[in-house]
Amino acid sequence: MTGVAADLTALRRLLGTLSRDELLIVAERALEMVPNAELPSLLGNLVQVEGSVEAPPRASTLLEEARVFHAISMSGGFYDSFDVNARNCTQQSGGTGAFTAKFDRLIARCVREADTRPHQTVCEALEILFGLLRHIDEGRDDVIFFADEGGSWNLGVDWPRALPAYFRCLAETTTAEEFTRTVDQVITDFVEHDRGRYLSEAWRVATAAQQASLSALAAAKK
Repeated sequence: MTGVAADLTALRRLLGTLSRDELLIVAERALEMVPNAELPSLLGNLVQVEGSVEAPPRASTLLEEARVFHAISMSGGFYDSFDVNARNCTQQSGGTGAFTAKFDRLIARCVREADTRPHQTVCEALEILFGLLRHIDEGRDDVIFFADEGGSWNLGVDWPRALPAYFRCLAETTTAEEFTRTVDQVITDFVEHDRGRYLSEAWRVATAAQQASLSALAAAKK
């Protein structure tokens, strides 16, 4: 936020233009920010808040949540297909929308915890999430359903936030060669169209040895 008061009327109008899938992402983000005691006010009569807000269950660690999400995804927990026709070929199924919203929330949690948690743990959680995207991009129709040709590029991953956090954690936990190899692979897999930008992000957080290794990679690719 910039400190400037939001125009709530304009925001409500803009929210009215969002798709169901985009609103799911907004809802997931809101749940991360609202204190438990305020959930009944937020959800009103739309969702029954179970249990006592005074004694919430133990929160899962980042790595636990990433592993559970991966397991549910790989077992088809979000796979939700429908008969495709000319009218619905641009739509997403409910399961795909739910996967996208939960993936977005986990990426945001990784970015936050990159500032407060062990970097090795954040790296591992992000790599679990990236593994799901690679599985989807292999064309395997078993995690989420696309009515038309699809892949991780359809999910709107917040790479400008995710990758700088990932590179920062990676720089703290890997050798120069491993850092360069991993940075190159993730750029190739997900953001090749903007390679220069993300190499610069990696360079900014790298050690001197890692910077030298990145320079050698850039020279080799010319």
